[in-house]
Amino acid sequence: MDINALARTNPDHWSKATAIRTLAMDAIQAANSGHSGMPMGMADVATVLFEKHLKFDAKNPDWPDRDRFILSAGHGSMLIYALLYLTGDAQVTLDQIKNFRQLGAITAGHPENFLIKAVETTTGPLGQGIANAVGFAMAEEIQRARYGKKIVDHHTWVIAGDGCLMEGVSQEAISLAGRQELSKLIVLWDNNGITIDGRVDIADRTDQLKRFEASGWTVYECDGHDPQDIDRVITAAKKSKHPVMIACKTHIGLGSSAQDTAKAHGALTDAKLIAETKAAYGWHHPAFDIPADIKSAWEAIGARGATERAAWEQRLAALPQGKRAEFLRALSGEAPRQLAARIRALKKQISDEGPKVATRKSSEMVLEVINPIMAETVGGSADLTGSNNTLTRDLGTFGPENRAGRYVYYGIREHGMAAAMNGMALHGGVRPYGGTFMCFTDYARPSMRLSALMGVPVTYVMTHDSIGLGEDGPTHQPVEHVAMLRATPNMMVFRPADTIETAEAWEIALTSQKTPSVLALSRQNLPTVRRNHTAKNLTAQGGYVLADAEGKRQAILLATGSEVEIALAARDLLQAQGIGTRVVSMPCFELFAAQDDAYRKRVLPAGPVRVAIEAGVRQGWDQWLLGERGREAKAGFVGMTGFGASAPAEKLYARFGITAQAVADKVTALL
Repeated sequence: MDINALARTNPDHWSKATAIRTLAMDAIQAANSGHSGMPMGMADVATVLFEKHLKFDAKNPDWPDRDRFILSAGHGSMLIYALLYLTGDAQVTLDQIKNFRQLGAITAGHPENFLIKAVETTTGPLGQGIANAVGFAMAEEIQRARYGKKIVDHHTWVIAGDGCLMEGVSQEAISLAGRQELSKLIVLWDNNGITIDGRVDIADRTDQLKRFEASGWTVYECDGHDPQDIDRVITAAKKSKHPVMIACKTHIGLGSSAQDTAKAHGALTDAKLIAETKAAYGWHHPAFDIPADIKSAWEAIGARGATERAAWEQRLAALPQGKRAEFLRALSGEAPRQLAARIRALKKQISDEGPKVATRKSSEMVLEVINPIMAETVGGSADLTGSNNTLTRDLGTFGPENRAGRYVYYGIREHGMAAAMNGMALHGGVRPYGGTFMCFTDYARPSMRLSALMGVPVTYVMTHDSIGLGEDGPTHQPVEHVAMLRATPNMMVFRPADTIETAEAWEIALTSQKTPSVLALSRQNLPTVRRNHTAKNLTAQGGYVLADAEGKRQAILLATGSEVEIALAARDLLQAQGIGTRVVSMPCFELFAAQDDAYRKRVLPAGPVRVAIEAGVRQGWDQWLLGERGREAKAGFVGMTGFGASAPAEKLYARFGITAQAVADKVTALL
């Protein structure tokens, strides 16, 4: 690569791109860690994108109709930090650049959306960004269909690397985007042929152009260091009727002695290497010093979108008041005012009628009430619509033929579905929910974890939540999954006992602003255990007294979901023996833990023996069984200690000893 020729051909472009490269080198050297090669290799592509194509206003990074820029190759985070600083972002100052990867700095090792407004999504786990981008593009299509092109009309741009494209989730995302013909989605592939272990071809021989083409994408190639060639293909890409992948042939660690080697992937911190590289660039300025004319040119790029943003604000103001208010309400994430009243009315109806239904069906009943009044909800399932009960009347199917549709057939793509839902929620204006079997949270888990980390209020409808699913057997019977999800910070896991608790869980999920929710729902029918109507949302307390002891309280039974009816039956057996027994329903550990000490002590007072019942493993229960100081000695657990088996549900409960009699026996043994 002839660096001098690049500089001579277009000195204005070269100086701007070199500013990115040198800031990346300086910050990574100062931190003594990071990834130098990608920012150095993709600086030319990023410069052309930001200067000539990206619709943004650096002073208003959350302008709703901005283009979304996603750095899927999040390890190259200094690329986006340099771009934000250079274009005049108010948050990413030079001090933040100098404190790259340091405690308290917003310039974290990988871009984090909750630290910087202009970072659209947290990336770093490879493949997540490109998969999130599919959700961003879907949300844009849905909102454009609803509010019109004058209000919603923007692109989603992604920079992805070889690692992103090797991750399995990328195939789920690519094929979904191709099927949906997401023409506003453009992926810029950093085609440098290098990974940590060496050349890509030691591990992979995929023809990426043919792969994308086979999935319904338009594909282009360009020289990733030729600004005219980059501009040419990006201009063409914006005219495509399909999603676009541009293969940008680049040199990782451009201009350094580590160029085109695995060494360049990581942190280039050697002083001699950096000095020689800067000399090769013709850059003779101190570390972190950007000449005023170059900084000014970049700031002009950052200000370029201000006029377009102001025009958009005028168009928004010209909308009818009701439509404008609805757009802004949905964008804010606030639920409509009538939600609480509709939920209360449904609860009253269920209390009166007392149906015996599976909580997956309960969820569908709630959605039939919610979806007509919350036009921003977008449902879906990973090929289990009839089992997850996630489709309600009149939603319509989202697709190229119907962008106003609010139901997505994700196919067998649990991971891709979860990642896309993160993208939708991050885009704003939509409330995504999606379903699969609880056991397949294993497939969706990386994106579910990122929902929690990013503070994204996605709702996961996870049905067939225990051995109660029966004959499908242990491959499909979750035993450890609820415990795994409860172990995840900033995630609400609801395991409702009946339709009323399910309705309350949905109300909480749809009013959450910063926490994702998991609804663990049964396949088997469950009775209505709350027959006395209360307007108050008891599930919001996490745990509450469902049935109190008659006489002296000697035992407390704690249960969730399908085991609450077992706890109530065990209470009857114990009361018949003169053993006063309280039953506590615990639909959400996280919300119970959030209550004050006084409330928790009223629900779980010291003294009585405690037995928990759940058709899963014990992990997580001891904080309630043993007391918050670990001193409650008389406690037991009735549940699973291993995997399930293939048989009808009632036989499995008997086989594994999850019965009312087993609970009663456990209590009497403890007493």
